[in-house]
Amino acid sequence: MEGTEVYALRYAYRTESFKGEHFHGYAKDCHERWPIDYFTWVIVQDGVPYVFDTGFTQQEATRRGHRTYLGSPIELLGVLGFAAGDVAVVVLSHLHYDHTGYLDAYPNARILVQQAELEFWEGPYSHRGAYSHLRPDNDLLSLRKLVDSGRAELVNGDVGVVPGITAHLVGGHTAGTQVLRIETSRGPIVLASDASHFYANFEDDRPYGAVHQVDRMYAAFDTLQALAGRDGAIVPGHDPLVVSRHEQLADPRIIRLRVPPRE
Repeated sequence: MEGTEVYALRYAYRTESFKGEHFHGYAKDCHERWPIDYFTWVIVQDGVPYVFDTGFTQQEATRRGHRTYLGSPIELLGVLGFAAGDVAVVVLSHLHYDHTGYLDAYPNARILVQQAELEFWEGPYSHRGAYSHLRPDNDLLSLRKLVDSGRAELVNGDVGVVPGITAHLVGGHTAGTQVLRIETSRGPIVLASDASHFYANFEDDRPYGAVHQVDRMYAAFDTLQALAGRDGAIVPGHDPLVVSRHEQLADPRIIRLRVPPRE
C-alpha cells in the first residue's frame, strides 16, 4: 500500500544467550553463543501509527538480568515522531513477558489479542513448568482490565486490523500466536514475531526451543511463506540479522523494514 512504512524498534538485546535455548531438539547445554535482540514494530499508514507488540520494561530487564536495555518502546516511538496517544491499534502477537509491557501506556488504542491466547494464560497450566518463566503476571492483570472495560478485543482466527494490515492466527509457539501482514508498495511485509524468532528457524525448518505445539510451529512456517509470497519479506521476531538485512536509520535502534527488490 502506497505511503506505508514499517519499522522495527530494537529496544534491548542479550548476548548471554546460547543455541541450546533457541532451537527445538538441541541439547539445552549446547553453549554455542547465539545472541538475541528484542523488538517491537510500528506500522505507519497515512500518518497513523499502529503497534505490533509492546516489549518489556527497564524494570523487567533488571529483574531478569543479562539484558541490555536501549530505551523503552514508547521512547523509540517518539524518535519516529509519535506519542503513545497517537497509536490507533495495538496488536499483541502472544502473551510472553517480552511482548506485553506498557499496555497501559496507549490510552487511545484498540488492543487485539487472540482469545485462545488469553484463555491459556488465564487457565490452569500457565503457572507450571517452563510456562511460568514466560508468564507476565502483572501484564495479564492489566490486559484483563482492558478486556473488561472494552478497550481490548478478543479475536478468533484471522482478522483485518485496518485496510492493508491483517492478523493471522498460527499458534505453535503459544496457544494463540498471531502474525501480522502489511501491504506495502513493493510487496507484503510479514512480521513473524515469535512464530519464527530467527531467520534460521523458518529458513532451516527448525522450530524454536520454547514451543507449545511442534506441528503447529511447522505449519506456521508454511503460513509465513504463503503470506509473504514470492515478492514479500518475512521479518523474524528476535534476530540480530534484521539490522543488517534492512535499513538502519540515524538512530541505530530504529530499522526501516524493506521488501528486497526483485532479481
